[in-house]
Amino acid sequence: MPSDGKTEPTPVVIAENGGRPEIAASLPVLSLAALGVVFGDIGTSPLYTLKTVLGLAGDKPDALTVLGSLSLVIWTLIIVTSVKYVTFAMRIDNDGEGGILALMSLLGVKRRHRPAIVAVGLLGAALIYGDGAITPAISVLSALEGLNMVAPSFKPYVLPAAVAVLIGLFAIQPQGTAKIGKAFGPIMVLWFVVIGALGVHGILKHPAVLWAIDPRYGIDYLLSGGATSFLVLGGVFLCVTGAEALYADMGHFGARPIRLTWSALVFPSLVLNYAGQAALVLSGVPTTDNILFRLCPPVTVLPMVILATIATIIASQSIITGAFSMTRQAIQLGWMPRLPIKQTSQAGYGQIYVGPVNWLLMLVTLGLTVGFGKSDNLAAAYGIAVSATMLMTSALLFIAMREIWRWNLLAAGAVAGAFMIVDAAFAAANFMKIAAGGYVPLVLASLVYGMMWVWHSGARAVLARMHERLMPMGELLTQLAEQHIPRVPGTAVFLTRAQKDAPPVLVWHIKHNRALHERVLILTVITEPVPWIRRRDRLQVEGVAPQMWRATARFGFMERPDIPALLQQANTLGCQLKLSDVTYYVGHETVIRRDDGKGLPRFVEKMFAYMQRNSVHVSDYFRLPADSVVELGREISI
Repeated sequence: MPSDGKTEPTPVVIAENGGRPEIAASLPVLSLAALGVVFGDIGTSPLYTLKTVLGLAGDKPDALTVLGSLSLVIWTLIIVTSVKYVTFAMRIDNDGEGGILALMSLLGVKRRHRPAIVAVGLLGAALIYGDGAITPAISVLSALEGLNMVAPSFKPYVLPAAVAVLIGLFAIQPQGTAKIGKAFGPIMVLWFVVIGALGVHGILKHPAVLWAIDPRYGIDYLLSGGATSFLVLGGVFLCVTGAEALYADMGHFGARPIRLTWSALVFPSLVLNYAGQAALVLSGVPTTDNILFRLCPPVTVLPMVILATIATIIASQSIITGAFSMTRQAIQLGWMPRLPIKQTSQAGYGQIYVGPVNWLLMLVTLGLTVGFGKSDNLAAAYGIAVSATMLMTSALLFIAMREIWRWNLLAAGAVAGAFMIVDAAFAAANFMKIAAGGYVPLVLASLVYGMMWVWHSGARAVLARMHERLMPMGELLTQLAEQHIPRVPGTAVFLTRAQKDAPPVLVWHIKHNRALHERVLILTVITEPVPWIRRRDRLQVEGVAPQMWRATARFGFMERPDIPALLQQANTLGCQLKLSDVTYYVGHETVIRRDDGKGLPRFVEKMFAYMQRNSVHVSDYFRLPADSVVELGREISI
């Protein structure tokens, strides 16, 4: 589950001119940090991928099956990860940010409004949530199942141990992972070095396994294996379930460190380990147990289980915090209700914690762990959502090739079409697993997508109803003059969605209080479809009357608005606000049903009203001081 806010981002420095934080680290430091964040999911896939593939191929796979399966795994890593994501996708960014939501914002909102592209991007994001709940469960279970090889008596304790590890993992999230995250990079270096070395150890026992590098072995197996080889593709796909993270985390590290780390360490280690596992199978080792642990000398099995468990925890951590970051993006873009977002570290802008997401994800992950019981069973549910997301990403890449790179139709169609054929094959093979558990991520994704659609529809309906009742600013100023409304000492800041007309909160305040503060700022906050806004572009101010100003503040979808800090900038742009005496006025809408039958469907209105009641208060979202906020409520019928 691609993400954007991961465990230990890189050292960052907030730029003096605002906007995107600057990465303040060398290429080696960035590459090491990327190892602890980006490659956890794809790096721990050898724990279960080849075992699942060979299990789908049959009880006793022959040499051609083993070599064909290994060839498919190797070339899947090459085509999907190295070519599609590392070579092509990472060259397309939204002001430095990657991932399907950033790509959606670039193509479907920033360049021009295209609802179809927005729908595809949001569905892809929802699907990532669906598979994100499975990743911690299958990874931790796969690692701890190695205890069965240490001593069969451990078998009854594997599931309880996995549950305990997962509970501990989610329980530490409120504290942040900045301190322990510093060790993630070195641990993952050790992990990749070890699995690469174990792979070489296995290859030396049966060097003929290296023939699988020839893609013809994979093609021959697909063509001759019939329905079985097609089903095997669903297992092969497990080797690249973390590939989306390379693209999604590009904003934290830049493209160069991720490309360097993938090419120099991660990819070679994965290929060597898969080849070593296949070599053991060719030499007669059974596939019923975890093949990776079979590569270990007996005395090293327990230490390897411990290392694998730590590596899967790191991989799970990346998934969890990635969900936090994607949630923040969706909130800023107006597709999710406001949720409490806690910054857990001042050193990294990606270090955030979103409580409701954490606990809901924990409940779903624990339910899947207990319900499926074994990593073999979870493998049937794994991959459907990510394969569908990758197919959507390929479709968006085609549009980007045409519109951003200005490729002709033939070139863009050939490259993106090749990616889509591969992705479609994997998606079709994975959809064959729906009855065996693949429905789980689809159900989860449907719930997330439904929630996003309901929230966005309700928010648009509220905004439309508010605009029906707005008073022109000129009319309000005329009333102020005609009614001789007195101006009292102090500064009032009225937050409003209206960009031209008078804020309803201001109109209500004047109507009932018959007075207005000496200094007034009307502020509209807009989230742009870009990740970051520079300080010089952040705020626009214009005078509308003596001692009254209208300001428009713009933030990127990776940023969190800070209104008190904006007021200081407003004074530098000509306002004369008394920052020591500011009162903030915000509106609070209570949603009710329309009586004319023209509103939203009843179930949508009810769901939106529930989410609105339970969303974070606007004063908390904008970091307003609680003792300086006046809230004015009213009913809005949608």
